[in-house]
Amino acid sequence: MNEAAFAPQDAAALLRWYVDHGLDEAIGEEAIDRFALPPPAAVAAALPPAATAPAAPTPIRAPIAAPVVRPPVPLESPQLAEDARAVAQQANTIAELEEAVRAFEGCALKRTAKNTVFSDGVAGAPVMIVGEAPGADEDRLGKPFVGVSGQLMDRMFSAIGMSRERDLYITNILFWRPPGNRTPTLAEQAICLAFTRRHIELAKPKIVVLAGGTAVKAVLNTTEGITRLRGKWTSLTLDDGSEVPALPTFHPAYLLRTPASKRQSWVDLLSLDKRLKELGVR
Repeated sequence: MNEAAFAPQDAAALLRWYVDHGLDEAIGEEAIDRFALPPPAAVAAALPPAATAPAAPTPIRAPIAAPVVRPPVPLESPQLAEDARAVAQQANTIAELEEAVRAFEGCALKRTAKNTVFSDGVAGAPVMIVGEAPGADEDRLGKPFVGVSGQLMDRMFSAIGMSRERDLYITNILFWRPPGNRTPTLAEQAICLAFTRRHIELAKPKIVVLAGGTAVKAVLNTTEGITRLRGKWTSLTLDDGSEVPALPTFHPAYLLRTPASKRQSWVDLLSLDKRLKELGVR
């Protein structure tokens, strides 16, 4: 191509075409191979002096620190259970026992509960039901078994012709609701159980029905689970030396979660009805 054939305006147009296509830098006459390896001398010169010695590997994680030893968390004083037992033994009637429970300040659960939940039903009834602990509805109303599980229990006993207005006396081993319905501690159970055992002595039921695993373990002083003990008659020996037949059974709240177990509870109710007839109270 000669100069006459390539006018300056054509060169300017060519440059604009390059710019429009993103070519905004001038290059040399020889093409550069961007994939070619650099010469060994250039690589050695680019490395720092310390790079010739391998560095120590970085640990994947920091070493495990020794566990921190903390002092044990103190439990409620065992003396509180003895105090509760002494107070309970001074009560000669159910009314006196209820007054003593409401005045007792030795259980921390009382500080977080709205109400003291003592009993419901007929004192002196042939059947005394002992449950585990008040729930939210019971804490609000101050009576045991008044929520959804209590309504189920009423229907269950109604099926064998019994009601809390005539045949049942109802309480729990705990008189105050644990925060969040958590399982009560052994210390909390021991304190309240002193009153509960005296409660049974004063109520003098013909039969005690223990509803739920916590009540069964506490009242019978056993480590056996409710699934093993359910439906098996046993004898409850009280502090005054008296004995009363006891029947462990599932808690109504458990039946609401596992409806298939209602069949077993129905067998327990039929067994209870049979025993009451044998005792001549039906």
